[in-house]
Amino acid sequence: MASTTYAPAIREWPENAREAAQLVVEQYGDPDEVMESWVVWHQPGPWKRIVASREVHDHNFPTPHLDSVESVIDYRFPDHKTQDLYLFDGSVVIDRTKGEVSARCHDEQANFLALNLMHDIATGTKSVEEARDYYAREFLDYRRNKPTPYMERLQFAPASGNTADPDEAILTDADLERAVQEGKQSG
Repeated sequence: MASTTYAPAIREWPENAREAAQLVVEQYGDPDEVMESWVVWHQPGPWKRIVASREVHDHNFPTPHLDSVESVIDYRFPDHKTQDLYLFDGSVVIDRTKGEVSARCHDEQANFLALNLMHDIATGTKSVEEARDYYAREFLDYRRNKPTPYMERLQFAPASGNTADPDEAILTDADLERAVQEGKQSG
């Protein structure tokens, strides 16, 4: 690996994590943030951010591999479909408060695939089973050097903000003040 500004930070990372981070560097250049345990690119390509992590996670779908690169987009995922996404792929994560969905795998191509299928589940285009089957077929087609459109790019336009869901307050200022007063009286 060439000596660059981020290289000292990842020198001691596990080999798989170093290799995965290097793939992102080859695509988007040096990261925007460099920490001991992760490096971050802001607004690379279609992504809100990409985070390459020192920490790798065992993941067996569709075949055993290690996840360490997370690709994030703005996306308001429909509440009634969250269980379906959970059942589809544990490395696809919804952050409802921020209004983000991310996929974490070894490389950007697998993250494209996972997030395209996430969108299909969100829009009702594919069921969980259909999405998992499609993922496996496209994963094998990639190895066969066949066309893999879901691994090439996002097949939908991600939102550009306005996807956050800060939820609803259920306690009023008066509730909080009463609790403070009760705490003073009992203490």
